[in-house]
Amino acid sequence: MKTRKTASSPVGRWIKTLEGYNAYHPAALPPEIAWNNRLVRILSQADQLLGRLVGEGRRLPSPHVLIRPFVRREAVFSSKIEGTQATLGELLAAEAGATPERSPEDLREVGNYVAALEFGMKRLKTLPLSLRLIRELHEKLMAGVRGDYATPGEFRRTQNWIGRPGCTLADASYVPPPPDALGEHLGRLEKFLHDESIPPLVHAALMHYQFEAIHPFLDGNGRVGRLLITLCLHAHGVLPEPLLYLSAFFEATRSDYYGSLRAVTEEGDWTGWLEYFLNGVARQSEDALSRAERINQQLTNWRDTYAGGGSKVPLQIIDLIGANPFLTPRETERRLGVAYNTIMRAIALLESDGVLAKVGESKRDRVFCARAILDILEEPARLAATPQR
Repeated sequence: MKTRKTASSPVGRWIKTLEGYNAYHPAALPPEIAWNNRLVRILSQADQLLGRLVGEGRRLPSPHVLIRPFVRREAVFSSKIEGTQATLGELLAAEAGATPERSPEDLREVGNYVAALEFGMKRLKTLPLSLRLIRELHEKLMAGVRGDYATPGEFRRTQNWIGRPGCTLADASYVPPPPDALGEHLGRLEKFLHDESIPPLVHAALMHYQFEAIHPFLDGNGRVGRLLITLCLHAHGVLPEPLLYLSAFFEATRSDYYGSLRAVTEEGDWTGWLEYFLNGVARQSEDALSRAERINQQLTNWRDTYAGGGSKVPLQIIDLIGANPFLTPRETERRLGVAYNTIMRAIALLESDGVLAKVGESKRDRVFCARAILDILEEPARLAATPQR
């Protein structure tokens, strides 16, 4: 699926370098957007559904508990787009103290995404969206993983390109701006990050395309670009907590995701990209709201069941599995500061009632899982197709 690497499009130019290859230079944002009735309607629906998710999230009994598994869901799907195979269950089990069967490298890559997103949310309290923050995110994302050769936290000084494995600059499907043009493009992107004249969801969509078109790092551009969507919406005040995970939509509709981005470059089709992106926001808002409500209802039911018991430990364990459905006795002992035998009695009670189930056959380093919670987190998203024009 090659792009046309000679003609200019309405949103950028292909320029031949001194080395003889053509590189793409995206035009500065914002573009002219054709605001037809359909696009306005899709934006309105996305705004309403995201607003409902945020509003309901604030009213849920334990919104802070749900943020943790939702952030990890985003990390798993964003990393999956780049070829990482770790599942949400494997990541949560490893974080609970289980010994994973999955490659440690895969889990580390997903874990780095979690760390970068959580770091970015905190960093925005003291630093605005900026090139400095983008470099810091990249440093967190790439530290100690297979892409750490790609100078974590530094913009590239050599040319990169996109294409099938083993391709060269000559037959690449896309070549972003050369290193000597990065400063200009990134400076204009940073200026756009602070543009408050555009609806926040549209702003995030435009920013994501532009970042991917510039491709400023040797590796990790896709993941950083998706991190920036969440941080952009948070910085604009429309997503107080990262309950929205667009990477699941992008991964489920991968060909449409790349096709919509490519159509902007080749044809200047901002309308198609915005419709795709906004439809993703709408569908993922519905999906996240459904999962959050069902998880909280399950936790509430379990709390009601054990509220009158003689020990508070079962209730404390239920609070823990809201944040991670996996647990190990030793880690639970450490976190609750309760004697090991007391922990085991509470686990045995929850296991007998079907709240927890033992994972695997190991008699040492035992792992338990609240399958009802994990099933909600791992079930496939019910995503409607992108609306037809």
